[in-house]
Amino acid sequence: MGRHREFDVDKVLDAALCVFWRKGYEGASYADLTEAAGVERPALYSAFGNKEALFRQALNRYYERYMVFIPEALQRPTAREVAAHILFSSAELNTRFSDRAGCLGINGALAGSDEAEPVRQTLIDFRAAGETLLRERFEQAKTEGDLPLSAEPAILAAFVMTVIHGMAVQAKAGFGRDTLEAVAEQALSTWPGDSSPRKKTS
Repeated sequence: MGRHREFDVDKVLDAALCVFWRKGYEGASYADLTEAAGVERPALYSAFGNKEALFRQALNRYYERYMVFIPEALQRPTAREVAAHILFSSAELNTRFSDRAGCLGINGALAGSDEAEPVRQTLIDFRAAGETLLRERFEQAKTEGDLPLSAEPAILAAFVMTVIHGMAVQAKAGFGRDTLEAVAEQALSTWPGDSSPRKKTS
């Protein structure tokens, strides 16, 4: 019979999440992870498997806990409000924690070694899934007449995703929330068929 585990798995996972968020996948060493989690490396292996498996679980935790604004946004009544909610929520999340600015999905692996390619591909797939949801929502908006016939849902989805990814990179570089919200305002000023003044969504 194995020895009873003497640590809180959820707390360890949260600690690992913060390390990955701050340092990215390859930048996070086992020493960083074990120090933050307060457990030894064998215990980390026993609970989560290898580093890649731990990262995948941390990524799932991140999306479940911090990216709830995405499904919330998809329920907004207009395409512009969907985009605005995502943009301003991203600006807030990217600057919420001074010790881990930016987005885990972007910080995780913009580039990496061949060994880290599976992780990089996982992050690409996560981002692609989000873009697909956004494209489908904008297609619905076009069908309903909320977007003009000239609008291209796939391009709009790619545009919103590109802006929030760029905001995450700039947050990591030190941009504050006010600046990122100004970027969001600028992006929304080009929204197709919209000439109303920008109204920040809550």
